[in-house]
Amino acid sequence: MAELSETTGIPVPTIKYYIREGLVSPGRPTGRNQAEYGEEHARRLRLVRALTEYGNLSIAVIRDLMEQIDNPGLQEFMLLGAAQKTVTRRQEARPGPSKEEAQRRLDDLLERRGWKGLTEEPAYRTAVGVLATLDEVGYHDMIDELDGYADAAQRAAETDLRVLGPDVSDRERAVEIVVVGTSMGDTLIASLRRLAQVAIAERMYAGPGGSDAE
Repeated sequence: MAELSETTGIPVPTIKYYIREGLVSPGRPTGRNQAEYGEEHARRLRLVRALTEYGNLSIAVIRDLMEQIDNPGLQEFMLLGAAQKTVTRRQEARPGPSKEEAQRRLDDLLERRGWKGLTEEPAYRTAVGVLATLDEVGYHDMIDELDGYADAAQRAAETDLRVLGPDVSDRERAVEIVVVGTSMGDTLIASLRRLAQVAIAERMYAGPGGSDAE
């Protein structure tokens, strides 16, 4: 275990904790207080650490994901869907006219884009909640630009899938990319969006002379 700790950079107490919680399988016993660990243990440890530190997932959620990774009967597409749900923010809309209008707008958008079979996804309910809230607080200009936001989301999703690649047979790598990549990607996109806002606003409002123009 000391060698495994040195290889992965994960402290021995943390490795023991992950094993106790069922996130990593025990090593093959080779003697009293000794066990043999292989590359599969190192890979699993790196995955668990990534999901914990960068995916911000709870131990219970990670344990469930590990069980699904180890379930050979679960198809890769279903596994990726389960992984994606772990990083999906949930924001339910309050019942009322705003929710009904938000759902209608979102359904129209999905129909126009050919995004089918998504109404049971957690992200669908979150999007309805966001649109309903925008309606309630009077931000109708943002709602009117829904297609523009969808364009940006589709480009980001296409980039995500290029990173994931066509081969998802490496189930641990695929889950790590979906969970960690989505979480980090959200932060990256938000940061780039703010930088773009500053740059574009300067061009739009500061004039040819920049911020010092009179």
